[in-house]
Amino acid sequence: MQTNEQSNHQTQDPVLSFFNRVISQVARVLAAVMVMVIIWGVGDVVYVLYQRLMAPPFMLLEIKDILATFGAFMAVLIAVEIFHNIILYVEDNHNRQLAVEIVLGTALMAIARKVIVLDFNEVGAEHIYATAAVTLALSVGYYLIVIRRKGSNS
Repeated sequence: MQTNEQSNHQTQDPVLSFFNRVISQVARVLAAVMVMVIIWGVGDVVYVLYQRLMAPPFMLLEIKDILATFGAFMAVLIAVEIFHNIILYVEDNHNRQLAVEIVLGTALMAIARKVIVLDFNEVGAEHIYATAAVTLALSVGYYLIVIRRKGSNS
């Protein structure tokens, strides 16, 4: 069982303590940058959607436009999940099981985005099988982590 001092990565060594503070500040900077990326991503989604709706045929989207828009939305949602990963780290709330769950959830979102925008005419069967294998592996891993966490909360 870890003590609170151990779980917060506190140490008596002043050099290591300094390094921990530096890493904590770097994580905060990354969180701020990720917020800017998310805002930029939302602005980009709105701008691209506006451009595609204003282009002929007016106010109509083709299937490729809809899929591209879904892909852009998913990219922003993935950025939000990465932000949550950073926040979990910044708060020094190192619940490893929850961190793994969030990372696996983010990876599932990323592979889902890839599947949504996948053009089956442009990729070979091996690419599709590999994507399916990665999706299955991430899904099983996520399921096992979630079941394990629910079991430990009982």
